[in-house]
Amino acid sequence: MLGGTEEQPMDFGRIVRGESLHGEMRGKLIGVAGVAVILISAASALLPLQDRKNDAHLLGVMLLAAGLLEAGVGILRRDRPVVAALPGICSIAAGAFLLVGPWHAWVPIVRVIISWLALRSVCLLVESAATRGSVRVWTLIAAVVDFQLAAILLVGLYAMTFAIALFGPSPDIVTSFAWVLAISFVVTGALLLEIAGDRPRG
Repeated sequence: MLGGTEEQPMDFGRIVRGESLHGEMRGKLIGVAGVAVILISAASALLPLQDRKNDAHLLGVMLLAAGLLEAGVGILRRDRPVVAALPGICSIAAGAFLLVGPWHAWVPIVRVIISWLALRSVCLLVESAATRGSVRVWTLIAAVVDFQLAAILLVGLYAMTFAIALFGPSPDIVTSFAWVLAISFVVTGALLLEIAGDRPRG
C-alpha cells in the first residue's frame, strides 16, 4: 500500500492471452503473423527442387512454423482463445509428427498431409462457431478450402499410388502437391489478415 493505492499483482494469464495488449498492437501482431504464413507458402516451391529424402523435414518445418503462428493468433484473440488456437495446434502436431518420424516413402507423407487438411477443416468449422461477421466467412472459406484440398489429394493419391510405388513421385506430381500446400497457407494467411482488421470483434 503506497499513497492509498494497492499495487495490483501481475496477471500472467492475461499477458499470455494478450489481454494486456492494446487493440491496435494486437492487430499489428496478428497482421504480421498473417503475412508470415503467406510467406511460408513460398517455401513449398522448394519441394520440386530438393531431394525427395528431405520432403518430410521441409514439410514438418513449414507446418510447425505456420502452426505456431496460427496458434499464437488464437491465443491473442479475446473470444474462446483455446478454440481459436485449435487449427494451429493441429498444424503443430502434424509438423512435429513429420519431423520425428522416419519416412522412407512419399505416399505415407501425403497421407499425413491429407489427414492434417481434413482434421484442420474440422477445427476451423468448430472455430467458426465462436466468430462472427467477415471473420466467420473467412474461417468457413478456409475450412472448405482445406477439405477440398484433402479430397483432391486423396483422389490423386489413389489414382497414382501404383505409379508412385514403381517409379516414385514425378516432378509434375510433386509440383501439384506443392501448389496444394501453398493454397492452404495463403488462405490461412488471408484469414489471419482478416482477423487483424477485425480488432474490435476478433
